[in-house]
Amino acid sequence: MSIFEAILLTVITASTPLVIAALGELVTERSGVLNLGVEGMMIMGAVAAFAGAQLSGSPYVGLLAGIAMGALFSLLFGFLTLTLVANQVATGLALTILGLGVSGMLGEGYVSVPGVRLTPIVVPYLSDIPLIGSVLFRQDLTFYLSLALLFGVSWFLFRSRAGLKLRAIGDSHGSAHALGINVIRTRYLAVMFGGACAGLAGAQLSLVYTPQWVENMSSGRGWITLALVVFASWRPWRVFAGGYLFGAVTILQLHAQAFGVGIPAQFLSMLPYAATIVVLVIISHNRRTTLINTPASLGKPFVPER
Repeated sequence: MSIFEAILLTVITASTPLVIAALGELVTERSGVLNLGVEGMMIMGAVAAFAGAQLSGSPYVGLLAGIAMGALFSLLFGFLTLTLVANQVATGLALTILGLGVSGMLGEGYVSVPGVRLTPIVVPYLSDIPLIGSVLFRQDLTFYLSLALLFGVSWFLFRSRAGLKLRAIGDSHGSAHALGINVIRTRYLAVMFGGACAGLAGAQLSLVYTPQWVENMSSGRGWITLALVVFASWRPWRVFAGGYLFGAVTILQLHAQAFGVGIPAQFLSMLPYAATIVVLVIISHNRRTTLINTPASLGKPFVPER
């Protein structure tokens, strides 16, 4: 395998959790709910997936455990913000802190334990194609799931009746409620979908990206995910492109350090997060596009009339 192929493989591996989590958060925000707890759900998914794989011996059971944990954690967020009408920003931040603390406690016994790696799926014949064969057709299940999510979310939001209802709720929950749409139920489902995607992204971290448990191994990816949704103007294909852009920046800074580039390692390590800030600043100048695409009810509580 050439160095170029190796870099492409690592870029895909680094980008996949960002794409998965961002697609889930995109659906959540399209429903008008701002979930800042993605980081906490991702790290909880990571520890649940690692523990599930260790206890069962199967990485696929670990994947299911990560998805379930993310969905359950998001259900707590939904109960607090949708049923009890707590502030979405404060609740999301609190759940992120809670997730980081609880995951560290649950994962204490798994530190330095060899992980159960999710093995790549080799597609016959296609995997033998020069260059693209090894890059695209010898990937693990989470990569193919990210592609399925991309096409599925795109179709759901812009080609299905349920997606139209969800976007209507995000644009005006009052009008949607007046038309007979169950706003709370739809938002619960959207929040749980976003949490399940965050859990799957966390599972990818502990089963593929770094097949071991390391406390705080999400390393701020949940926050990058939130910025990525804004960067993409709430469009699935832009989320996919942006995820690979941020993933590439992350991997290139690691290779730059390996090749001994004469730049301080601390500066290179901050590049992915600096790139996030730069992109948000650039987007803020194009306020017209941002305002058009932003769900009008984003972050606003909905209390149905009795």
